Amino acid sequence: MAKEAVILLNMGGPNNLNEVEMFLTNMFSDKNILTMKSNLLRSFIGGMITFSRTESSQEIYRTIGGKSPIVGHTKSLVKKLQKRFGENVIVDFAMRYTPPFANEVIDRLNKIEDLEKIVLIPMYPQYSTTTTKSSLEDFEEYYHETWGSALVVEIKHYFENESYNKSIIQNIKDSVGDSDYRDFDIIFSAHGLPQKIVDAGDVYEKHINKHVNILKKMLDTEGMNFHESHLAYQSKVGPLAWLKPSLGEKLEVVRNRGIIIVPIAFTIDNSETVYELDIEYREIAEELGFRDYRVCKCPNDSELFVDALCEIYEKIK
Repeated sequence: MAKEAVILLNMGGPNNLNEVEMFLTNMFSDKNILTMKSNLLRSFIGGMITFSRTESSQEIYRTIGGKSPIVGHTKSLVKKLQKRFGENVIVDFAMRYTPPFANEVIDRLNKIEDLEKIVLIPMYPQYSTTTTKSSLEDFEEYYHETWGSALVVEIKHYFENESYNKSIIQNIKDSVGDSDYRDFDIIFSAHGLPQKIVDAGDVYEKHINKHVNILKKMLDTEGMNFHESHLAYQSKVGPLAWLKPSLGEKLEVVRNRGIIIVPIAFTIDNSETVYELDIEYREIAEELGFRDYRVCKCPNDSELFVDALCEIYEKIK
């Protein structure tokens, strides 16, 4: 019987401290991250960034257990999806900057007889050239180099999927627990992007704004009446102008109440959520005198996220 494959694509994260340098080197060699036309200049700048950040990045991962949680969560998600799909749909995952790489996954796929279709689902709910495009290109380039013959179907974004958004709403409910919603402001935190990439036509900011509006309407429908809701951007690096407001700037003007932080650009927890949001910004919030500071989990391997991915797959069959 003909088979299909569903491949989850993500940026990856170090599986151990020795992979931190690899992670940074591969990330800052990506032409979708450092967008200068000169490969030589990209290599030089990327090498300088990697050299300057490796030691501090290793310390970050040491703080959160010596590795990124991204692979562990993804393996659990793959296992649940495989159980849902059954034996005629192969579920696997590939990372952009750390193992398992796309070429490893493709080499396995090429050994499967009667493989007719490969569905690529990036673990980025909104589209960006820096994430979605990069991961899709990485997979497709190697697949075509190996003369793969299966039909490859790309999913570009799914922030409008209701089940996916229900998974976010459920995580917000879990974070608030028995507390009163009115005692909190909610901040939707998206990974930042250099303004020049947006100005060049990247739709990421538009998708983020649409997504936040969808989630706000769902909060209203659920009667989750937060004092106020906000959007902010995290993870700015370097001197270039990035999307605003930054999360740090937003925390400066939201004062004297509880805060719920909701990471909306990630589907799987990683260092930007478990370290940057839950450790670094928690310290800032405490210094600013917030009464309560809570960070929602990403959808990870939740049943609602599994539902969403199944719906996305079924829609393109």
